[in-house]
Amino acid sequence: MMTFISDTFTLAGRLIKHNLRSLDTIITVVLMPIALLLLMVYIFGGAIQIDGISHAQYVNYVLPGILLMTVATGSAYTALRINMDKTSGMFDRFKTLPISKSAVLNGQAVASVVFMMTSTLIVLAVGFIVGFRSDASLGEWLLVLLLLIGFAIAVTWLSVPFALAANSIDGASAFSYLVLLLLFISSAFVPVTGMPKFVRIFAENQPMTHVIQALRQLLAAQPIGDHGWIALAWLVGITIVSYLLGTRIYRHA
Repeated sequence: MMTFISDTFTLAGRLIKHNLRSLDTIITVVLMPIALLLLMVYIFGGAIQIDGISHAQYVNYVLPGILLMTVATGSAYTALRINMDKTSGMFDRFKTLPISKSAVLNGQAVASVVFMMTSTLIVLAVGFIVGFRSDASLGEWLLVLLLLIGFAIAVTWLSVPFALAANSIDGASAFSYLVLLLLFISSAFVPVTGMPKFVRIFAENQPMTHVIQALRQLLAAQPIGDHGWIALAWLVGITIVSYLLGTRIYRHA
């Protein structure tokens, strides 16, 4: 067990150092969500009319979706790194070393979650600068953090099967477009009540909406209702299925 933990964090450290040296990764994962936040608040926010929400309050409404988008863009780079290690033969070299075999993918996951959460905290700090305010208690903030970590873990493991099955970098990162599409077809930027009926039904029942609504209610110090346990069920289910599928593909690669 100690060897597994040590190997996992050693491999994770290698990837974290690589991320910190990659300007492209920092620009895409950190600066792009910040730019979108500023765009939504200062440009689109003035044109979007939401009942009961003023222009000044729109940053409170939109920030949870931006935080999830930060995680989603980070997952694209997780898939890219895994695919690069696969196609370059790095995974084959790892298999010849006296390290825990399961530590390879787990190291990728740990590095991914650490980088995603660091990026998310930076975006959250910018949110406070541009006017975000929260009435959440310490306990509610803790639940927000746990929910974001759970989302990061789920999306990270979701990227693994795609990355291992893809034959190119483009194919590996393509799954992130699906995650981003789900974010846009959710309550991230506008309420689902204004959507066409068939789109609204889908938006109301897909995982992104439940995670976003749970985050939004927690940050507003409001009851989260059914969104909490439904979001948890989605995240746990996605993580388990993706983990089992990803490790199976890795073992047979």
